[in-house]
Amino acid sequence: MTLGPELAALDESPRLVGASRRVVRALLRSVHEGTVVLVEGDRTTSFGEGRPVARVVVRDPRAYPALVRQGSVGLGASYAAGWWDCDELTDLVRILERATTPARRRSDALARRLAPLVEPARRLHEWVRPPERVRTRGQDRHHVRAHYDLSNDFFELMLDETMMYSCAFFERPEVTLAEAQTAKLDRLCAKLALSPDDHVVEIGTGWGGFALHAARHYGCRVTTTTISGAQFEYATRRVADAGLAGRVSVLSRDYRELEGTFDKLVSIEMIEAIGWRQLDTFFATCARLLEPGGLMGLQSIVIDDASYERAKRREDFIKRLVFPGGFLPSIEAMTRSATRMSDLRVIDLEDIGRHYAETLARWRANLEARAGAVAALGLGEAFARLWRMYLGYCEAAFLERHVSDVQVVFARDRWRGALAPQPTRV
Repeated sequence: MTLGPELAALDESPRLVGASRRVVRALLRSVHEGTVVLVEGDRTTSFGEGRPVARVVVRDPRAYPALVRQGSVGLGASYAAGWWDCDELTDLVRILERATTPARRRSDALARRLAPLVEPARRLHEWVRPPERVRTRGQDRHHVRAHYDLSNDFFELMLDETMMYSCAFFERPEVTLAEAQTAKLDRLCAKLALSPDDHVVEIGTGWGGFALHAARHYGCRVTTTTISGAQFEYATRRVADAGLAGRVSVLSRDYRELEGTFDKLVSIEMIEAIGWRQLDTFFATCARLLEPGGLMGLQSIVIDDASYERAKRREDFIKRLVFPGGFLPSIEAMTRSATRMSDLRVIDLEDIGRHYAETLARWRANLEARAGAVAALGLGEAFARLWRMYLGYCEAAFLERHVSDVQVVFARDRWRGALAPQPTRV
């Protein structure tokens, strides 16, 4: 991978490097929960106190202006480039998260106060002159493929045999990742009371994990769609190999192009790829695809309601370097959009975010244990470092509860059923 735009402009003068070093060290003095041990050459300085402890070794002083000028983007890009090292990335991000919480809360509060004033002007401006940022379906396809079409072989090394790239559910600490992913799927299927009478539409196929599980264990028909070419080919092959082609149809189609109506709708951590401007379109489309008495099961990573207005317009490390075009909705934003655009109403909501840190830790452990196989894919050392940072960064965010993960069940207006308390497999 290349980090050109992020790092090309950072061949800085010694004066700027020195000034940036002083800024970073001043910021580290605000650390109050946990300890950062900063090592540069023969100089070692500790900031903060107590645990956790993260030891950072600076190998290239350009890391300082990268962080000062580009924030989390510079943090991730400079780490991927090898300009600094830390064996405790998750701990480091947790410490920095805590140190910056007061400033973030002030920014959150300001963004929420300004939102009612800014939104009407934004809508008028975009109506008069639509911005390039309003994404086309082609741009959506490009963004999704930039992440999910990296390499099926790579994702096989990181994930388990279910090939689920979403939060698992650990009923006991000792269960395997595959068992935890299966428990997550059963939990969602139970909430939707899936049965052989159901025809389910899935928005965001992934590698076919949900579709195979629902058809095999609950007997329902599944129509699933993805705009990732690599995932489409992989899922189609898995369905055929499982002998389920008669019950599972895999489509290579944008979800907005789907036709017909279905008994149930499922979307597992796909909503983060649509961009916040498409939230209304997403819920309107989901309602259109459901029968009047239908149910929708949504699993989504979510950001704090208080942080949503600030974060939705801010480009961070993950949006720039890992998942272009991504965003995190909040529970408030989703429910408000569903209410505004449809008759969908929330009938069940469960926060499973505490399970995501463990899921990410398992993925990171898989990549570390299979480092040789990852290297053999030829993706490069910068790629491997970037994903090490990405997984550790996300794990820290879930541990600090800055973000979470929810399973939400929406019902259309004519639904009058009851939720099944336990999975009922056929």
